[in-house]
Amino acid sequence: MSRTVILAAAISLALAACSGKESTAPVTTDTPTAGQPAEAPANPFLAASTLPFQAPAFDRIKDGDYLPAFEEGMRQQLAEIRQIADNAEPATFDNTLLPLEKSGAILDRTSRVFFGVVQADTNPERQKIQEEVIPKLAAHGDAIHLDPKLFARVKAVYDGRAGAGLDAEQLRVVEETYKGFVKAGAQLGDADKETLKQYNAEEATLANDFHNKLVAATAAGAVVVDDKAQLAGLSDGDVAAAEEAAKGRKLDGKWVLALQNTTQQPVLMSLQDRDLRAKVLEASETRTEKGDANDTRRIIQRLAQLRAAKAKLLGFPNYAAYNLGDQMAQTPANALKLLTDTVPAATAKARGELAEIQKVIDAQRADSKTGGFKAAASDWDFYAEQVRKARYDLDEAQIKPYFELDNVLQNGVFFAANQLYGLTFKERKDIPVYHPDVRVFEVSDADGKPLALFYADYFKRDSKSGGAWMDVFVEQDGLTGTRPVVYNVCNFTKPAAGQPALLSWDDVTTMFHEFGHALHGMFSNTRYPSVAGTGVPRDFVEFPSQFNEHWASDPKVFANYARHYQSKEAMPQALVDKIAKAKTFNQGYATTEYLAAALLDLAWHTQGADAPQQDVDAFEAAALKKYHVDLAQVPPRYRSSYFDHIWGGGYSAGYYAYFWAEMIDDDAFEWFKEHGGLTRENGQVFRDKILSIGNTRDLATAYREFRGKDPSVEPLLKNRGLK
Repeated sequence: MSRTVILAAAISLALAACSGKESTAPVTTDTPTAGQPAEAPANPFLAASTLPFQAPAFDRIKDGDYLPAFEEGMRQQLAEIRQIADNAEPATFDNTLLPLEKSGAILDRTSRVFFGVVQADTNPERQKIQEEVIPKLAAHGDAIHLDPKLFARVKAVYDGRAGAGLDAEQLRVVEETYKGFVKAGAQLGDADKETLKQYNAEEATLANDFHNKLVAATAAGAVVVDDKAQLAGLSDGDVAAAEEAAKGRKLDGKWVLALQNTTQQPVLMSLQDRDLRAKVLEASETRTEKGDANDTRRIIQRLAQLRAAKAKLLGFPNYAAYNLGDQMAQTPANALKLLTDTVPAATAKARGELAEIQKVIDAQRADSKTGGFKAAASDWDFYAEQVRKARYDLDEAQIKPYFELDNVLQNGVFFAANQLYGLTFKERKDIPVYHPDVRVFEVSDADGKPLALFYADYFKRDSKSGGAWMDVFVEQDGLTGTRPVVYNVCNFTKPAAGQPALLSWDDVTTMFHEFGHALHGMFSNTRYPSVAGTGVPRDFVEFPSQFNEHWASDPKVFANYARHYQSKEAMPQALVDKIAKAKTFNQGYATTEYLAAALLDLAWHTQGADAPQQDVDAFEAAALKKYHVDLAQVPPRYRSSYFDHIWGGGYSAGYYAYFWAEMIDDDAFEWFKEHGGLTRENGQVFRDKILSIGNTRDLATAYREFRGKDPSVEPLLKNRGLK
């Protein structure tokens, strides 16, 4: 189903790739004249945008437009649904599924823009709108999914699908729509439906509250530094950025180290002051555990209990079993096995890395400030960097001058897309944006025809949620010819005025990762919007994005963008070789911190409905111990209290998906290596067989047809240095 899918995605504030669909008038790619037609409605959401690709008219959109558009969108869609449900003719694809696909255009248009903006640039008014509309959207989704007359028609088409003369994509739409209704509770009795509605409304409200508290807590948790000397070890650019951040908070004469959404913070790699490192990590780990208005633990307790109760109502032993049935993993046991099978190798490697770190600390015993103590979690990055320097003669500070943001984007990310898929990019200054930091590019296909618009929003700000994600303002729609409007959002440190935006290697791979999601959205080539683009299982949606990371280190691509921001000289080959040799450095740590978070997620969501509300801290400690990932120096990538992916971000019982998808992406890259690597021919095969098909067919079968076999975990283990 089309428009109801966006409701779930919007309510959960998905961070990576959502799957609601757009159904509007055909797009124009001509540059519009200034302004809107005289007959355009006052509310810009009530009609399709006249901008290229139907891009949102951010120059016309006001915060006051959102609520009326939501209300009208819901009203209009319910009227459309009523027409479908009350149709006296026997149910067919054309009179039931097709109008369902087309329903809710205003609501979809409004939801996509509002939830995109509130994630990337929130304010008190937008948060208030969000709080008001979230439970209404939950109720609206229930009104559609739990409508017995509508479901009876959907079921009739589903039951008669084999003899209805439907093509393969139509069959997929029928089957996926039916399964979506069943998963949403369409087969429940009336009393249970009322209970489910209450659960859904409460869950939606709590997930939204969690997210808003986390955004506020992350901003409030920033560490204020009074003495510049404490910042020793940071680059001049990072110090200047910290000073700018302080000025932005009207803290002149001070420096602010803003928090990112993960547990470890990038500054911990460079800060020489051990006390400040400890302070930064503590601020990160406790941002939502201070007993103040931003403490999230009560919400977590109730959300976990509520989801378990919802799963029981729908006939499942726990929420993970309910949520994974339509994923590639299918069961919690399968997801757990992939993770737990990797734990011994990952933790063993992490312990070996810790021993190396401790050797460096012990060797510096003469200075109690820098040596002679037992390594703590806040010391890991700082001393791991010293180990890397000693072992590989490689320093992050050596690398960053070669990774200037715009150069990485234009000559790295875009270049790889050109080499693989023939895409070209032209920056558009005439398309309005929601924030001055945002840039817009028109994307043309290999034949020169317009393909998509791409918005890039890379810099951190207090109004932005943490992390990095992709989504669409407009989805590809084969029924109308609508082409996609895609965006990437990241949280890179914004440089001070006049300073270059220099990236770490992790930042570079993040850009490639998110653009992999963008390509998945841009290349969508389906007829029906409900199966378009990135509307695929969570443990498949991360496959195209993680696969695209491989091109960051491809020799041809790397040589094209890894150039010094001042001299424009290519990175010396000796330094390139050092980076390659250090590829698996610290992977014990990186894998263990990820596994800890993924296992925490499954621990929370495999509880039965009879389990009592849990003490968050005690439950977390017990779960980490149970799965043997309780290393004191390796905290989970996200602790429970700020784990937005699973409480407010759509990955509940699904954070394992990154590892599952990594297994597939590493295996797929082996195919590329076997067939000549970075070539247009290979890119076209990958586009045709993986990136363009959306969810029009069984994805395990699609992968098997691309690869010639099922994916193997062996490439993943080798790439991480675990085997």
